[in-house]
Amino acid sequence: MRPPRLPRPVVNLLAAASYAISVLVMVVAFPLMLLLVAITVPFDPTRRVPGRFLRLVGSTPTYVFPFWHVRIEGEQPRSGAYVCTSNHQSFLDIFAMSRQRREMKWIAKEEVFQIPFFGLYFRLSGDIPVNRGDRESGGAALQKARWYLDHGMPVMIFPEGTRSRDGKMGPFKPGAFRLAVEAQVPIVPVAVTGSAYGMPKGSPWIRPTLVLIRVLDPIDTKGMTGSDVVKLMETARTRIAAAEAELRARRAAEGWESQAPG
Repeated sequence: MRPPRLPRPVVNLLAAASYAISVLVMVVAFPLMLLLVAITVPFDPTRRVPGRFLRLVGSTPTYVFPFWHVRIEGEQPRSGAYVCTSNHQSFLDIFAMSRQRREMKWIAKEEVFQIPFFGLYFRLSGDIPVNRGDRESGGAALQKARWYLDHGMPVMIFPEGTRSRDGKMGPFKPGAFRLAVEAQVPIVPVAVTGSAYGMPKGSPWIRPTLVLIRVLDPIDTKGMTGSDVVKLMETARTRIAAAEAELRARRAAEGWESQAPG
């Protein structure tokens, strides 16, 4: 699969049409989301059903824009709680990773929850907002995440805390790994590459890209204590970095790496 060679105006036109279709899907599906919440919440405290509906709706852009190609390798654990940690290149990561089969509750910055319709979906599905830089908000977010883990629901955290501008992986923060150790649940590392090219940070326009995602083997935390958090974080980051490099090389072999983000 090679990058398409189309004039930028044509790509922009297709991107605009894809935006319009995605927004239309979200608007049309919103009443159904409200109905699902009303019907299922009494017996679905973790909001698994509304969450899965959100991921279905949220993955729409990756299907309607004809030049976004998403491949996912590996599978999430089929049962049990875990903390999923991934590098974060672009907002496109959220759309692409929504294609995974199991429901996870996402910790995301508060600003995401302010986006019209999209933010409402996040709140109705039970995802977790956090105000970056606010220690009290961060503590409350991790407390809510621990509740989900204790009730068998996986949690998704980007340990870099923000998207990169150039696709390069930044340093990890320890919160996700401390959470996993305290809850004695596995860390599931995920490597993502290519999304920074498809939806560059700071740009309103989407671009053709090949997004490759690899779900790595879980890292067991049974028996670990607080003194193991840094080593666990470094192990996960090393594995993600190695997998991302392999995936990046594959993109290059297919002709995609010549594109720069933006």
